Parts: sequence; C-alpha cells; structure tokens
Amino acid sequence: MVVLATLCIFLVTSLLLPVRLLYAQALPLPEPGAMLAMTTGYVPPMLKGMKVRAGVPLAFDFILDSGNATLDRAALQQESSRLIKYFLAALTIPEKDLWVNLSPYEKDRIIPDELGFTGMGRDLLAEDYILKQVTASLVYPEGDTGRKFWAEVYKQAYAKYGTTDIPVDTFNKVWIVPQKAQVYERRGDPVGRPGSGG
Repeated sequence: MVVLATLCIFLVTSLLLPVRLLYAQALPLPEPGAMLAMTTGYVPPMLKGMKVRAGVPLAFDFILDSGNATLDRAALQQESSRLIKYFLAALTIPEKDLWVNLSPYEKDRIIPDELGFTGMGRDLLAEDYILKQVTASLVYPEGDTGRKFWAEVYKQAYAKYGTTDIPVDTFNKVWIVPQKAQVYERRGDPVGRPGSGG
C-alpha cells in the first residue's frame, strides 16, 4: 500500500502530459470547452526519496529532484512543502480512497471525503479536469491530431463492422493508472539512483 501511495504522488507530480502547468492551484483553470495547445515536454519537481533518521522516528529528510524547473529558494521551499504534504496525505488516506472522478455519468462519485479535505485532492481534481480538456483538444475532429484519430476509428469500425455508421460513445473514460514502483533501501548510505544496485 505504501509503495502504491508513493507512486501515486510521483504520478501526480509528473503528470499533465505535455501541458505545462506547474501549480494548478495557483493558476486559473481553463474555461470549460477551451482548446488546450500542446507545449514542449516538461519535467516538474518531484520527490525522489527520503532518508529516515535512526533514533528519531518522525524525522525525515526528503530528496527532491527539481526537474527542469528554475525555482528560486522560496519557490523551491514552497514546492517541496507541497510535495511532502502530498506524500503524507497518500500515507494517511486509505489506498482505496486515492482517486478522483470527473465523469459526467457519475456526478455523485467525484472525490472521497477524506481526500477532498487535502491539497492533494484539490490538485488531483485540477489535473483530472486538465486531462479531460487535453484529451478533448487532441481528439477534436477539426484539428490535425483529431482528424487522424477519427479517421483511424472509422477505418477500424469499417474493417470490423463493414460500416462507419455506428454510434460512437463520445464520453469514454480517460484515466491515469499507476505502474509498479521499486523501492531501494540502504542503511547508513546516501540514497542510490534506481538501477545502481542500491
């Protein structure tokens, strides 16, 4: 459970596809229906590890990778604090409650109560909102990517059903699914990089 919760934090902090929004809570969200343009890839700051101090059970040193953000000291401190709060929220909220859902078909199932009281929950909702708008922008039939996408959908529909006159469910779910995380442990040594035998 801890590994999955930790992985969720890493996914949240590195998500946003190529859309470049560092602080969803600090920026206004796009208007509903707004087309989102793609930007170059971006690696946000993210927690990479932590060091537990022997003999001091609740004292941790967190290891932060700044990604390709250029943050001054105060902004880096603020971002570090936000990521640590994500980590602690993910440890204290049951794994079964680490989800958000902006499906138009499940308006009564948006966010679990406990997660809804956290900054992580608020930011996950913002990320899900943006994910939906990115997807809608990419599959918009009059855009380059959308034209190619729908041409392929209709090509496969014709190959499978012999017609392109079929109902297309335009509210397919788009969601983020975590992968397995690897945890490296060293006693008394600095945290090693993944793959370094650490």
